[in-house]
Amino acid sequence: MKKVLLLAAASEAATGLALLIVPSLVGRLLLGQELAGVAIPVARVLGIALIALGVACWPGRTALCGMLTYSLLTTAFLAYVGIRGDWVGPLLWPAVGLHAVMMILLGRAWLANQSTAQAQQENH
Repeated sequence: MKKVLLLAAASEAATGLALLIVPSLVGRLLLGQELAGVAIPVARVLGIALIALGVACWPGRTALCGMLTYSLLTTAFLAYVGIRGDWVGPLLWPAVGLHAVMMILLGRAWLANQSTAQAQQENH
């Protein structure tokens, strides 16, 4: 069971990385057409989500790690898109802000979990 989950996590993360780096190629190989225009950043956010899914399903990791990964990468990517100015709709910057807030909250929860786990290890 763990080997199957590891294979699935690695496969999804690899697909996500490919979508993040070469979305048009992935579109052509999967769908028979290259992605263009606004489909490129949408595909990259999908790639980020697949990477986060891979992290969340990786043995020894948690959903918290996956969501933190997603929030961190999505915040960075959407801010990059906004700074470049190619596709800036009225909700882009609020989405960046929302993801940044979620990233901070998830990061604090992750750090608290790490501290708790470390304290429990020291007590045993």
